[in-house]
Amino acid sequence: MLEKIREGSQGVAAKIILGAVILSFALTGVYSYLGTNSEMLAAEVNGEEITRYDLDQAFQNEQARMRAQLGEMFDSLSADPTYMAGLRQSVLDRLIAERLIDQKVADLGLRVSDDQIQQAIVAMPEFQVDGKFDNARYQAVLRQNNLSGVQLRDMLRRDMSRQQLVVGLLGSEFVTDAEAQALTALQQQTRDLRYLLVSQADYNAGIEVSDSEISDFYQANQARFATPEEVSVEYVELAVSDLAGDVSVTDEEAKAFYDSQANAYQQPERRLAAHMLFEGDDAQARAEAALARVRAGEAFAAVAAEASDDTFTAENGGELDWMTPGQMEPAFDAALFALQEGETSDVIKTEYGYQIVNAKKIEAATQRPFDEVKASIIATLQADKAQTEFYGLQQKLADVSFQVPDSLVETAEAVGGEVKTTEMFSRNNAPAPMDNPRALAAAFSDSVLLDGMNSEVVQIDNGHILVLRVKAHQAAGTETLEQVKERIRAQLVTEKASDKAMTEAAAIEAAWQAGTEPTDVIAVAGVGRFGQPDLDPTLVQSVFTMAKPVDGSVFSHFRLPSGDIAIVALDKVTDGSAEAELVGALKGRLAQQMGEADYRSLIDSLRADAEILYLDRAEANPVQ
Repeated sequence: MLEKIREGSQGVAAKIILGAVILSFALTGVYSYLGTNSEMLAAEVNGEEITRYDLDQAFQNEQARMRAQLGEMFDSLSADPTYMAGLRQSVLDRLIAERLIDQKVADLGLRVSDDQIQQAIVAMPEFQVDGKFDNARYQAVLRQNNLSGVQLRDMLRRDMSRQQLVVGLLGSEFVTDAEAQALTALQQQTRDLRYLLVSQADYNAGIEVSDSEISDFYQANQARFATPEEVSVEYVELAVSDLAGDVSVTDEEAKAFYDSQANAYQQPERRLAAHMLFEGDDAQARAEAALARVRAGEAFAAVAAEASDDTFTAENGGELDWMTPGQMEPAFDAALFALQEGETSDVIKTEYGYQIVNAKKIEAATQRPFDEVKASIIATLQADKAQTEFYGLQQKLADVSFQVPDSLVETAEAVGGEVKTTEMFSRNNAPAPMDNPRALAAAFSDSVLLDGMNSEVVQIDNGHILVLRVKAHQAAGTETLEQVKERIRAQLVTEKASDKAMTEAAAIEAAWQAGTEPTDVIAVAGVGRFGQPDLDPTLVQSVFTMAKPVDGSVFSHFRLPSGDIAIVALDKVTDGSAEAELVGALKGRLAQQMGEADYRSLIDSLRADAEILYLDRAEANPVQ
C-alpha cells in the first residue's frame, strides 16, 4: 500500500494538486500579512493613522484617572459593557480631535522655538525647589517618568503648538465690562417681600377618597411602586488584618531576621554624579574630543559647561544628583560605580546618546543598628506570618466551600471563622462588605441566585476575601394595591387639600391686592437670588420669577413642595452692586465658557471637513 501511495504522489495530477495547495497557503499568508496593518488601526484621520496601541494606552490612562477619581464606584461602572464601550469611543474621539488640531497646526505653519521650550521647562513647578528651577529635581522627575530630555522637549513642542492654535483662534473671545456689570448686578439683586402660608393640612378634614380613585392612581403610577430585587446573604470572610492581631514575634526571631537580612538595613553607597551628554550624528566624535580635554587636565565642570548638549546640567558643571546602585540605566550605572572619587569614565553609549560620567563624591555604605529597626522588623514578621497563614486558609476556604457547596458551616469551621448574615438589601443599599462591587456582583449573580450554591471566592481587597451564599431572595416587582392603598389615600387627601388651599389662597390674594392685608403676614427684606436658610427654596425661586414692581406691590401665589400655598407681595427690587472683584471673576468665567464652546465648534468644523475612518469595530465606518 505504501508503495502505491508513493508512486501515486509522483504523478502529474498529484503534483498539480500539491502545487495548488502550496499556492493557496502562500496567498493566505500574504493576505494575512497585508491585512495586519488595518487590523492594528483604530482610526484614520485624513489618511493619518491612530493605532490600536495608541487607543489602548489612552483608554488605560483614562480608566486609571477615573478609578483614582471615583474609587470603587468606577468598578461598578466598568462592569457595564455598554458604559465601557461608550468610554472607549469617547477616548477615540478625543484622540481624533487632537490629531485634527495637530493637522491644522501644520497647515498654519505654527512653530515653537527651542528657547520657548526651555523657558517653559524652567517655569514648570514640577522642576522647581523654593520657587526656582532645580536641575537635580529636573533629572529626578525625568527618571521617575522614564523620559529623556529630548522626549520631554518633543512633547512640549507638540502641546505648545496646539496651544498656539487654541489661543490664537479662541483667545479672541471677550466679555465687555458693561455685560459683566449688568449680569453681576442681576446676580446680586435682592428683593423685599411679604408672604403668608396657607397650610394644606388645615383642609384635610372631611376629604373623602374613593376606592376607584385609589385604583386609578395605582394603575396610572405603577413605576412609583416598583420594588428592587433584594437578597439576604450568609458569608464567611477571611482577612490578613484579623489574623495579624493573633501573631506573636519574639525578640530572638526579630534579631535572627536582622542578621540574615543585614544588607537590607544598610544605607547603600551613594555617589554624586556629573555627566556630559552628546546627541546628533557627530555625538561620538564630540564626546571623544571633550574627554580628551578632560584627560589633558581641563576641569570636568568647565568642559561640561562648554560642550555638553544637556544645557540644564551644563550650567552646573554637568552635576546630576546623589545616586545609588541600580538607579540609572545599566551602562551609566556600571560606569559610575566603577570609578574612584574624582575620576572620569570613558565615553559610553546609552539610550540618551553618548555620555561621559564623573564621580564627584563618594559616600560609603553604613549599617543601621538593630534597636533602630526592631519595631519595623517585628511588624514585618507579623505581617509575613499572617500572610502565610492567610494563604493556607484561603485555599481551605476555596476547597471546603466548593466541596460542600450548599452550606457555609463547614467552611467557617475549616478556617476558624463564623458564618455572618446580612439583612435584606438591594444593589443600592448593600451593607459592608457587600457594598464592594465584586461582592455585590456575586450576591446577585445567576449562579448564586438560581443554583443556591456557594459563590466562588470573592476578593474584597488585597488580603481580604469571602465566600457567600444567598439566604433569602426577593425578585424585583411591584407592590400590590393592598400594600400601598393607604399611602395612596394619604397622598390623594393631601393633593385635594392642597387644591382647596389653592382656591382659598387665590381669594386671599385678591382681597390683599384690593387693600385688605391678611393677618400673620411675614415681611422679609433683602432676599438674595440664592436664598436664605429660613425660606423655602421654591418660594425664593418663584419670587425671582415675578415682575419688578413699578407702581405698588406685585402679588402672586405658588404651590410649595409640601402642598402648602405661599401668597406673596413683592414690594421692592434692589439691583446688586457690580463690585470690581465680582465683575472680574464673572468675566473670566464667561470668557472661559465661550472659549470652550468655540473649541467644540472648531473641532466640529474640522471634523466636518475631514475624512475619518473608524476601524476600532468589525467593519470600517467612514465618517465624512
